[in-house]
Amino acid sequence: MATWTEFAADEPRLAEAIRSLMHQYGPGLGYLATVRADGGPRVHPVAPVITDEGLFCFVVDSPKRRDLERDGRYALHSFPPEDSDDEAYVAGRARPVTDQARVARLADTLRATDDVDWRLFEFSIEVAMVARHGQSGATPLTADPAGRPEVRLWLDPATSPAVATQLAA
Repeated sequence: MATWTEFAADEPRLAEAIRSLMHQYGPGLGYLATVRADGGPRVHPVAPVITDEGLFCFVVDSPKRRDLERDGRYALHSFPPEDSDDEAYVAGRARPVTDQARVARLADTLRATDDVDWRLFEFSIEVAMVARHGQSGATPLTADPAGRPEVRLWLDPATSPAVATQLAA
């Protein structure tokens, strides 16, 4: 799976569109989907952080953190903008950042206080997508192709055959 930096180098315009939607309200805002121990989905609001170093999230001790520690699969979806239903989506694997110098540097840069029991996760990218619905919001599907959203999709070249099969299922 690609790092955010690798993805952004491969698809800079798509990466910037995702960054813009995730950080449209200032701090990052999104919905994080994780896999529960029983295999079911769990969804949580989170504050993802996109830097030149990668896509990260500080996660407090919670069911979502235990999900990520046990099974790193995730999907992250942006909050909708106020004036449209444009959306950004990324999916891949989350891994705890174990390099303490990196953790300290990012915590300092992002003003993460140490008075909370959080762990820093880096999210790799297997799938990235932006859908632009325009100012009128999501339109019903019609036979008119002009009424459909503009969708841009990126699949990690290293894993794309497996991902394409999963997306088609």
